[in-house]
Amino acid sequence: MSDPIFALDPRQAAIARELYAGVRDLPLISPHGHVDPGLLADDQPFPDPARLIIVPDHYVTRMLLSQGIPPARLGVPRRDGGPVETDGRVIWRLLADNWHLFRGTPSRFWLERTFATVFGVETRLTSATADDVYDAIAAKLAEPGFRPRALFEKFGIEVLATTESPIDDLGKHAKLAADGWGGPGGRVITTFRPDHVVDMDHEAWAENVGKLADLTGEDTGTYAGYLASLRRRREAFIEAGATSSDHGHLTARTANLSEAEAAALFEKGLRGEADAADAETFRAHMLLEFARMSLDDGLVMQLHPGAVRDHNKQLFAAHGRDVGGDIPQATDYVQALRPLLDAYGMDPRLRVVVYTLDEYTASRELAPLAGGYPALFLGAPWWFLDAPDTMRRFREAVTETAGFYNTAGFVDDTRAFCSIPVRHDVARRVDAAFLASLVAQDRLPLDEAAETLADLAYHLPKRIFRLDKKA
Repeated sequence: MSDPIFALDPRQAAIARELYAGVRDLPLISPHGHVDPGLLADDQPFPDPARLIIVPDHYVTRMLLSQGIPPARLGVPRRDGGPVETDGRVIWRLLADNWHLFRGTPSRFWLERTFATVFGVETRLTSATADDVYDAIAAKLAEPGFRPRALFEKFGIEVLATTESPIDDLGKHAKLAADGWGGPGGRVITTFRPDHVVDMDHEAWAENVGKLADLTGEDTGTYAGYLASLRRRREAFIEAGATSSDHGHLTARTANLSEAEAAALFEKGLRGEADAADAETFRAHMLLEFARMSLDDGLVMQLHPGAVRDHNKQLFAAHGRDVGGDIPQATDYVQALRPLLDAYGMDPRLRVVVYTLDEYTASRELAPLAGGYPALFLGAPWWFLDAPDTMRRFREAVTETAGFYNTAGFVDDTRAFCSIPVRHDVARRVDAAFLASLVAQDRLPLDEAAETLADLAYHLPKRIFRLDKKA
């Protein structure tokens, strides 16, 4: 394949290729993502190409929805059990007929590189070639070497973190541990994501809080029992290999309430009397509570703010969450994070990795914050910002103030298992190109650029997410 990311002047391109060659074969560290752990626990053959590549990919389905093609025609399940297309070939042909919609998008870039590097299929997707591409991928999926665990080995993944709710029984992770794949020191670990038991705006919040009690035996009808239950679940997650928690709040706001204030707010929520402002305040306070828990148990905190969830209400009503109905919003970090940083920003026991969907805050707010507090690190561009061009802009925006070592390296944050090696490869190429520009300008020696690239690709995420100590 060509190297479009290295399309620089000849000298820089040569330096970039040399740098990239030094990290190309490093193992993959995937410390945050949304791959279903059952995929690897059960190790069953993948379904047809459409159900593997199209149906779960909301990057793809949302683009087609924007052009009037409903997700049900792409095989996305309906909440009401209504009719959904089940023929994988029909779904695949529909994508091929509308492939022009993805011109210039990262979705096309990821998919084409996945077709080529994972499945060895370099035929350009068109209406005329749809069946040929489908058949070629389907033939690969039928081979033993393309089952999930075999691909895990082929991809060179050293550690893969999945993401589960505290009310998940972690049964799939128990199976992985029994097979020698999971648990502390394992190759597949979990991440503690408590949003659905923290967010009072969630339609099932009170019910989920009750489920915590069922799992832990604590009385979650009281605030003290609720906190005790969360600590118990964190212990269970750590036993399943977790080294981090993840928090996907609407904003980055933090608040440090008194115990009495927090308890009153919690009880108000259980009575069904909390409004949107109460829910926001409770979420903000719980980030301080989780920081306190992290001081004790060592879980790295990840903050993923700024997504207005289920903005498309009709899509949510028909298909539920996580199908492409979320939209980024402007996000404040300077004042929002201040209570957390005032309390614990200088504490070496705390490690907080902050991501953004608001690109304009990278240089103005996040880089200076990460450059000023030992507890704070910058997460990689994610979701709407995980395109090659944005990754390059991220490096240009934050390096002046935060340097390279106040960032957490690359995090793929994907649901699409087969895209993992492609995403890591592209990130390594982007960083190689950026470092090559510094070398060409005599701003960085070649040997230091090579060391930096290896750190960004492998050593930093392993260290920041405490994966080097998890055994």
